[in-house]
Amino acid sequence: MMKEKSISASKASLVFFLCQMISALDVPLDSKLLEELSQPPTITQQSPKDYIVDPRENIVIQCEAKGKPPPSFSWTRNGTHFDIDKDAQVTMKPNSGTLVVNIMNGVKAEAYEGVYQCTARNERGAAISNNIVIRPSRSPLWTKEKLEPNHVREGDSLVLNCRPPVGLPPPIIFWMDNAFQRLPQSERVSQGLNGDLYFSNVQPEDTREDYICYARFNHTQTIQQKQPISVKVFSTKPVTERPPVLLTPTGSTSNKVELRGNVLLLECIAAGLPTPVIRWIKEGGELPANRTFFENFKKTLKIIDVSEADSGNYKCTARNTLGSTHHVISVTVKAAPYWITAPRNLVLSPGEDGTLICRANGNPKPSISWLTNGVPIAIAPEDPSRKVDGDTIIFSAVQERSSAVYQCNASNEYGYLLANAFVNVLAEPPRILTPANKLYQVIADSPALIDCAYFGSPKPEIEWFRGVKGSILRGNEYVFHDNGTLEIPVAQKDSTGTYTCVARNKLGKTQNEVQLEVKDPTMIIKQPQYKVIQRSAQASFECVIKHDPTLIPTVIWLKDNNELPDDERFLVGKDNLTIMNVTDKDDGTYTCIVNTTLDSVSASAVLTVVAAPPTPAIIYARPNPPLDLELTGQLERSIELSWVPGEENNSPITNFVIEYEDGLHEPGVWHYQTEVPGSQTTVQLKLSPYVNYSFRVIAVNEIGRSQPSEPSEQYLTKSANPDENPSNVQGIGSEPDNLVITWESLKGFQSNGPGLQYKVSWRQKDVDDEWTSVVVANVSKYIVSGTPTFVPYEIKVQALNDLGYAPEPSEVIGHSGEDLPMVAPGNVQVHVINSTLAKVHWDPVPLKSVRGHLQGYKVYYWKVQSLSRRSKRHVEKKILTFRGNKTFGMLPGLEPYSSYKLNVRVVNGKGEGPASPDKVFKTPEGVPSPPSFLKITNPTLDSLTLEWGSPTHPNGVLTSYILKFQPINNTHELGPLVEIRIPANESSLILKNLNYSTRYKFYFNAQTSVGSGSQITEEAVTIMDEAGILRPAVGAGKAMASRQVDIATQGWFIGLMCAVALLILILLIVCFIRRNKGGKYPVKEKEDAHADPEIQPMKEDDGTFGEYRSLESDAEDHKPLKKGSRTPSDRTVKKEDSDDSLVDYGEGVNGQFNEDGSFIGQYSGKKEKEPAEGNESSEAPSPVNAMNSFV
Repeated sequence: MMKEKSISASKASLVFFLCQMISALDVPLDSKLLEELSQPPTITQQSPKDYIVDPRENIVIQCEAKGKPPPSFSWTRNGTHFDIDKDAQVTMKPNSGTLVVNIMNGVKAEAYEGVYQCTARNERGAAISNNIVIRPSRSPLWTKEKLEPNHVREGDSLVLNCRPPVGLPPPIIFWMDNAFQRLPQSERVSQGLNGDLYFSNVQPEDTREDYICYARFNHTQTIQQKQPISVKVFSTKPVTERPPVLLTPTGSTSNKVELRGNVLLLECIAAGLPTPVIRWIKEGGELPANRTFFENFKKTLKIIDVSEADSGNYKCTARNTLGSTHHVISVTVKAAPYWITAPRNLVLSPGEDGTLICRANGNPKPSISWLTNGVPIAIAPEDPSRKVDGDTIIFSAVQERSSAVYQCNASNEYGYLLANAFVNVLAEPPRILTPANKLYQVIADSPALIDCAYFGSPKPEIEWFRGVKGSILRGNEYVFHDNGTLEIPVAQKDSTGTYTCVARNKLGKTQNEVQLEVKDPTMIIKQPQYKVIQRSAQASFECVIKHDPTLIPTVIWLKDNNELPDDERFLVGKDNLTIMNVTDKDDGTYTCIVNTTLDSVSASAVLTVVAAPPTPAIIYARPNPPLDLELTGQLERSIELSWVPGEENNSPITNFVIEYEDGLHEPGVWHYQTEVPGSQTTVQLKLSPYVNYSFRVIAVNEIGRSQPSEPSEQYLTKSANPDENPSNVQGIGSEPDNLVITWESLKGFQSNGPGLQYKVSWRQKDVDDEWTSVVVANVSKYIVSGTPTFVPYEIKVQALNDLGYAPEPSEVIGHSGEDLPMVAPGNVQVHVINSTLAKVHWDPVPLKSVRGHLQGYKVYYWKVQSLSRRSKRHVEKKILTFRGNKTFGMLPGLEPYSSYKLNVRVVNGKGEGPASPDKVFKTPEGVPSPPSFLKITNPTLDSLTLEWGSPTHPNGVLTSYILKFQPINNTHELGPLVEIRIPANESSLILKNLNYSTRYKFYFNAQTSVGSGSQITEEAVTIMDEAGILRPAVGAGKAMASRQVDIATQGWFIGLMCAVALLILILLIVCFIRRNKGGKYPVKEKEDAHADPEIQPMKEDDGTFGEYRSLESDAEDHKPLKKGSRTPSDRTVKKEDSDDSLVDYGEGVNGQFNEDGSFIGQYSGKKEKEPAEGNESSEAPSPVNAMNSFV
C-alpha cells in the first residue's frame, strides 16, 4: 500500500474535507498536491452559542477557520456590522477571527452583551458561525432579611427556605454550620432541588443556631452566605405519629417539560412520623433500564439522556406505618433540532452532478432554511446549476464558478442547528503520486500489491501494462483497486518485471513505472525430529534450510518459546542444535526459526528425557501423526476437516489438536484452532474472510503430542468488510499544540480483505463542530497538529478495507497536550502561628490558566537570615507539595527569630507555573539552645572560676544567664540550692566564699524574653587546706596558718579514719535494713517534709537556704559527674535541633493533611528538665547511686 507521508497542520485540515466528499472524486494525502488545491472557508472553532463570560477577565470570542487561500474575517453584532477598528477595546488576533475585548481598563463587561456572528470569506465562498450570545456571569449578594428563630414541636415537619440570589449561571446550593462542616442529611433531613432544607420530622438533636445556606457561583468562583437560621425543638410527651404528607410538590398532580438529551429530575419530599419511604413508578410502563438513578435517599428520580419515549406519567408514593400518599407528574419531552443527515462537503469536477442533503428532527418539527455564502438563498445570486428542493439542493453540470459555501439552518422554538457545507469544483489534469521506479519485493505464492496513487479532476481512469510497451493487463489473475493499486493475488517467479500505470482524463494523461521482484520462499528442508533421550546422553536436532540466494537468513533456536538456557552444554551449529549431557530440565519443545527480510518459517520438535529402563518393558510412546487430511463442505465462513488417526504406540489417543496456517498473511506460522476428543475424526471449523487456510492435526496421548500431520490442501476464503475496529484507542498530547492518537492495529487475518486502512476521526468535545477524519495505513499513530492547548477531544478509529468499513466504532475522550501554567497564585498571605510553625494562604489560579490537569500547588520557602546574628548563610530552599485545589498549608520546622521568604506555584502534568512574588515573614523569639559549653577552672580553697560559651542557637535576644549550684556532701546528698542571674554580655564568673574541699554541682542555662532554654550541668571541687586544718564555716573568718606536717603518719589521724570507716559501715547496714523494710531514706523524709526549694524562704540569720526536694524518678538527672566531664546529666544539652519534622506536614515529606488541607496532630516541642526552677524539681540521686558515682 502507499506509504503515508507526514503533512503539516494546515494541510491535514484540508484532507478532512476532501475525504468527506460523496462524489467519486478522491484526493490522496500528498503534501505537494494539497498545497496547490483551492478550498472554500470552513469554520474550525467557535465559541458556544450561549457564552457566559467572567466579568473580571477579558472577553475572548473564538472564530477560527481554514481555507485556500486563507480566509478573511468580519463580525456582526446584534444583526449589524461590527466595526472593530472603531472600538479601541476590541482587537482581532492575527491570522484569526477571534475577538479579544479588553475590560481591564475600567470597561464594564455588560457593555458588550449581545449576539455576535463571525464570517470567514475567501474567493471560493463564505462560511458563518453560530449566533454567539455573550452574557457576563453574575453573583449578586443575598438580600438582607430578618430571620426569626424557628420553634418547632418534636415530630413536626419543617422547611428551611434558602431563596438564593438569582445568578448567571444559577448557583450551587449547600447547607453548612458555623464550622464550615456540611450538615448531615438522611431520609429524614434532606435538601431539595430548589435548595431548601426539608425535615420530614424534627428531633431534639436538630436544635441548633447555625443552619446556614451557601450559594456557590462557580463561574466567578465566589460563595455567598445566608444569615444563620436558628431552630429550637421543644418536646411534648408523648410524640404524636402522623401519616405522610407531601411537602413538595403540592397537590395531587403536576406537569414537567424536559428537552431531549437532557437529564430529567423529578422530586417528592414527604413529612410524617415515622419518616416516610419514597417509591417511584411509571404508569403504564417501566422505568428505563441503565438510564434511571435514584438520588437524595430515593426522593429524587433521575433519568439521563431522555427521549420522546420517556414522556408519560410518573408516580411517587410516600408511605409509613400509618398510611401513604402519592403525586403524579406528567412529563412531556420536547426536542431542540438534532441532525438526521447533516450536509457534507462536496468536491466535484466540472460537469458533474451532486446533492447537499440537510435533514433534522425535533419536537416540534424544525423548519429548514438555506443560505449561500451567509446570504439567504432566496436573495443570493442565481446559479443555474443549483436547484433547491426543501431539505435538498441538487447540483447538475457544475462549473468552477459554482464553488460556494452553503449553510443549512434547522430551527424550532427550543433552538437551532447551523451547518456549513461547501461545494468545491476542481479541474485538474491527472497526476501520479507514487515514486517512479519504486521497487516491490514479495515471496512467491503470496499476494503482491503495486501502488499507483493518483489524482485528477475529473477522476482519471487507470490502466496497467506489463513492461514499458506491453499489453494492457486484464483477467481474473489481477485485482484492480479503486485507489489505483494493482494486486496479484498469487505472485509467481515469472511475475517479476516492470509494470506501468497510466492515468488519463479529458485534461491530460500521465504514466509511471515500478519494479516487482518475486523471491523464492524460505523452507526448512530437514526439520528437527522428536527425540526420546536417556539422562546424561547427547541430543541433536537438525534444521537444514533452503532460501532465495538474494536474501540473507538468520536462524534462531528456542526452548519452549523462550531463549535457550545460558548453558555451555547447548551447542548451536550452522544446521543443528546439540545438547550435551542431557538432564531432566532439558525436557521440552525446541523450535528452529528462520527469518529473512520478507518471510519467516519455523519447525519444532519435542525432547523427552527418560531414565534408562532396567529391564525390557512395553514401550509407551507418543502417537504417530494423523494421515489423509481432507477438506469438504467448503463455505464462506466454515469448512469440514476429516483425517485418519496414526498409531497410538500403546497409549490411547485422548484428543486431537487442530492448527491452521494463514499462507496469505503469516506463511509458516501455525496457530491453534480447536481440539476434539480422541474418538472424533471430523470437525466443523469456523473461518475468517480473506485467509488462505491450511490445516494440520496433532494427536495427543498420556505420553505427549505427536508430530504434526502433513498440511491439508489450501482454501482461500472470500474477502469481506472488517468485523472489528482497532482496540486501545487513546488521545494524549505530547506537545501543547498537538493531539497524538494511538491504537492497536488489527492482525493480518482480522483485516478480512485487502487494503486494510484506518479512518481516524476527531473533533473537539463540547463544541458544535464537525468530525475531522483522515485515512491512514500501516501505522498505529496519527498526530493532529495545531490544536488548542489542553482541550478534550472525541476520538474514534474505524477499520476499512477495499470492500468497505467495519461497524461504527465507539468514541473515546482524549486531551490535547498540556502546557506550563500561565498564572501564579495570587494574594499569598502568611500567618505565623509560633516560632517554628506558620500557615500560608493563597488564592487558587483560574482553571483556564492551568492549561493541564491540576495536580496541586508547591510552596517554596527558605531562611534569609537569623534576626539575632544578622548574618546570612547558604540558602537551602524547602518545598512542600499540596495535592489538588488546596488553598492553604502549614510550614513546619522553622527556626525562631528568623526572616523567611516564600513563594507559591501551581503544578500540572507539564510542570510548574510561574512563582508568585516572594513573601517575607518573620518568626518570633523562642527559648535558646543550651550554652555551647561550661568550663570550671582555677579551683582554690574558697573559689571557682566559671567560663561559658553563648548558645549555638540564641533563637532571640538573650536577656540573662541563670546559674544554680549546690554542694554535695560525703554521703552524696545535695545541699542548699543557690541561684544567680548573670547579665547576657558576661562570659565568665568567679564564685567566692565557698567551702574548701567540697564538691559542687552547677546548672547553667540562658534566657530570652520568651523563657529559659535547656540547661547544661557540671561538677567541680574546691581544693583542700594546705595544713589540713578545718576551716570555719562560710563567713566565719580567714583560715589559720599552720606548720607543714604530714598528718598521714600521725597516730591520731589513723585512729580517726578507722572510726569514720566503722561509722560509715554501720550507716550502710542500717540503710540496707530500712530499705528492705520499705522505710525511707533521710533524703526522702526531707522531701516529704518540705516543699519545693524555690518556694522556701532564705534564712536571713545564718545565710542558708530552704530545704531541697528530690524526685526519685529523675535521680539520674543529678548524679555527680566525673571530674572534667561536660556531659549534662539529663542528656539534653546536645539536642539542639528542633524535634519538629516535615514528616508531620506537607506531602513532599510524607506528611498527612485532612481533606481540607489542615494539619493533622498538635505541633509542639519538647521541654528539657531543669532542677529547682518554677514548677520543675531539683532531683537528687539515691544514696547507693551517689556512693557508686562518687569520685
